[in-house]
Amino acid sequence: MSKKVLVIGSSNTDMVVKTAAFPKPGETVLGGKFFMNPGGKGANQAVAAARLGANVRFVAKTGNDIFGKQAAEGFVKEDLDTQFLIQTNDFASGVALISVNEKGENQIVVASGANMDLKPQDLPDAIFENVEWALVQLEIPMQTIEYVVKKCASLNIKVILNPAPADTLKDELLKDIYLITPNETETQLLTGILPENPEKLEQAASFFHQKGVENVVITLGKDGVFLSNNSYSQIIPAVEVDPMDTTAAGDVFNGAVLAALSNGKDWIEACEFACNAAALSVTRMGAQSSAPFLKELN
Repeated sequence: MSKKVLVIGSSNTDMVVKTAAFPKPGETVLGGKFFMNPGGKGANQAVAAARLGANVRFVAKTGNDIFGKQAAEGFVKEDLDTQFLIQTNDFASGVALISVNEKGENQIVVASGANMDLKPQDLPDAIFENVEWALVQLEIPMQTIEYVVKKCASLNIKVILNPAPADTLKDELLKDIYLITPNETETQLLTGILPENPEKLEQAASFFHQKGVENVVITLGKDGVFLSNNSYSQIIPAVEVDPMDTTAAGDVFNGAVLAALSNGKDWIEACEFACNAAALSVTRMGAQSSAPFLKELN
């Protein structure tokens, strides 16, 4: 049995409305099509990684409601290891309200629900067994993320942190991160540096390296990604596409990087693979539903 990758994070149901333009405060606009899709950064990344060739164990907390039950059924169909998925009667499942305009841009409001009740005591030692890589995001409580990162460090599990949505990160946490994957906005919030040119990208990456992060990948949207570690300091360009919906592009990128690295690809190959996966995802509507399969990238 191949080693598993561990994804711990959020599970939401995305309610998406297409609109020509976003409403101004106090304004009502008549939108177009409505979609209801499984989402949440953790779940999106877990599904993307599984579709792209990783053996994924996914841990999340949902409500004991229709959204939670539909999510669990979906994870089984995606061939995720869900034996440590938790359902609670104390909170509703997470939901996200998403508007997508005609340019493919989005606005998102999330009601976290059960996601913010995922506590360290919900995570038995067994979830870390037979695991070499772990991926976490910031849609679950910070104390849980800190517990997971410390636990992984003690077990020599390589941790990828996608710091989204951006939040303050302690130095104690950063020193145990193998790879951090902020976008431009998150990079500026975490480092105080807007990564608007190669010099600023280097400075921002250096900030993370000085905190102990070995590998930094700053995602630059249509401009690709900036990779920085002991061997590389370069921009890897994105594939040009006509975007339809950018909702889960970052999540697909992170799931793809996890799948690529865990399957032995080198840094350049992993970043190119993930850029291609993300580019394909933005040509489709939805979050998890937009994640490509491995056969589509070969």
